[in-house]
Amino acid sequence: ENISDFSLNITDCTQVVVPEEVFFTVAAVGILENLLVLIAVLRNKNLHLPMYFFICSLAISDMLGSLYKTLENIFIILCKMGYLTRRGDFEKKLDDAMDSMFILSLLGSIFSLLAIAADRYITIFYALRYHNIMTLRRASVILAIIWTFCTGSSIAISLFSYEAATVIPFTILFPLMMFFILCLYVHMFLLARSHAKKIASLPTSTVHQRTNMKGAITLTIFLGVFLCCWAPFVLHILLARFCPHNPYCACYMSIFHVNGTLIMCNAIIDPMIFAFRSPELRSTFRKMFCCAR
Repeated sequence: ENISDFSLNITDCTQVVVPEEVFFTVAAVGILENLLVLIAVLRNKNLHLPMYFFICSLAISDMLGSLYKTLENIFIILCKMGYLTRRGDFEKKLDDAMDSMFILSLLGSIFSLLAIAADRYITIFYALRYHNIMTLRRASVILAIIWTFCTGSSIAISLFSYEAATVIPFTILFPLMMFFILCLYVHMFLLARSHAKKIASLPTSTVHQRTNMKGAITLTIFLGVFLCCWAPFVLHILLARFCPHNPYCACYMSIFHVNGTLIMCNAIIDPMIFAFRSPELRSTFRKMFCCAR
């Protein structure tokens, strides 16, 4: 935020500000939607599967992203009203905690998407051995490792965020993991196409293959939405670190609030994808709302 404000002094670009009412509404909707997904999975025993556990991990990451932007906006409002100072010791610790939450949200989303992609891959190409390979215990261990690593990394990165040696690996991790997942998708779809031709004469296998491919397509939508919502903010971090005085970089950083809002839009869109493309989740949501009524 400080870099964005300073950069506006060397460019004619006008800072684009998202109204606070819109900002908080988007954040609240994103948090509530993902909370509904978590409650639905917990209540329905049929959803106690590794795939839905990984989806819950992604939902938690989305909630953290919305919560981070909400707290950051409240922090900025309090600073402007004079209740907090930007350079106080308490405010510095609070800022570090919010930065850790942001990094945790980003890393959690990346690794949750990677876990979902690996789960889809095993489901499609090792269908008969899936329940032996991906057990609930192994899924729990995977999630424990993911969140332990992400938590430790987020704390370390936030503490040393002003060092180029910290910023560069963090920003490189984003495109690297996205490239790895994309390669996995391409491999998945090419093999699935080849298998579909071989089993075209088997109706039951074809139905099973279509079901699994539907999951792969859903995952592809997740990835596309994630890239569209997070990539602009990651680019902002890079520009703010390496060219804050460049007028062109400053122009891009003038849409800081828009990029932050996109992160929260991701938290709204992901649960919609769950609800629209998962019959089991749709059924659970209907039962939850009917009981509420």
